[in-house]
Amino acid sequence: MPVTRIGLGAAQFGNMHRVTTDEESEGAVIAAWNAGIRYFDTAPHYGLGLSERRLGRALQAYGRGDFAVSTKVGRLLEPSPETADQLDPEGFVVHADVRRRWDFSRDGILRSVEGSLDRLGLDRLDILYLHDPDAHWEEASTTGMDTLVELREQGVVGAIGAGMNQSAMLTEFIRRTDVDVVMVAGRYTLLDLSAQEDLLPLAEERGVDVVAAGVYNSGLLSAAVVADDAHFDYAPAPRPLIERARAIAALAEAHGIRLPDAAVQFPLRHPAVASVVVGTRTAAHVQSSAARASADIPDAFWSELAESGVA
Repeated sequence: MPVTRIGLGAAQFGNMHRVTTDEESEGAVIAAWNAGIRYFDTAPHYGLGLSERRLGRALQAYGRGDFAVSTKVGRLLEPSPETADQLDPEGFVVHADVRRRWDFSRDGILRSVEGSLDRLGLDRLDILYLHDPDAHWEEASTTGMDTLVELREQGVVGAIGAGMNQSAMLTEFIRRTDVDVVMVAGRYTLLDLSAQEDLLPLAEERGVDVVAAGVYNSGLLSAAVVADDAHFDYAPAPRPLIERARAIAALAEAHGIRLPDAAVQFPLRHPAVASVVVGTRTAAHVQSSAARASADIPDAFWSELAESGVA
């Protein structure tokens, strides 16, 4: 797989939850490049195409053969002039002059890829994922995957797969289709090991690479001190999870490291995991992620963590 150990997740380039500037996005890419990061992930969904446009512009400064880009299909963007004066209802601070339509058909995927290539300013994609096909298994696993295979054979796409917030359906994609890679968000972290039960063993057996995202579980694992109002999977974290996170944080501190360091590095310890994608908005975010990824974590911490039963 043409990915680096750490990848830059560009959802926040699409003004996720609050406005990000062009300069901040470009600065994040520059910082990533300086830190040795060469894998960049985006999607049409992120800011109704804004993330792809910003990422594409920033990457124009670098040689095409020196980086890998992944984007996604399944949410086709279509013009929506009647809602252009409104803000996007799905959490991105952008005007809704286009709208998303679920579409895993051949035509929908081809149109989506054409739009992504145009926004990114590229002539090919390194990785293409089916994006969140949870309610669309039938079409996504047949027509959708057949279309991705076709694009791979044509050389428009290097590697194909699916990206989801669950492991069960990703496991079925590996079992039943010809995927090269899957992206699993939030299901292989210090607090959620569900992918360890189904996805990771089969991926390792079949030689399918896994990209781990959502390693902070929406924030609960992102700070050395776990706050009372921390979030887990986009909602206020339940008290038992907060206590587990604090127990891991205390163990980390006892070994001279910080909770986020362990959160970033934990998935990479599994042989099936090729990369961890960390969402970033600014250069400072990138620098922090790079530092966490390179922190020296003693083997004794991992051993004690396994013995403790808290992760």
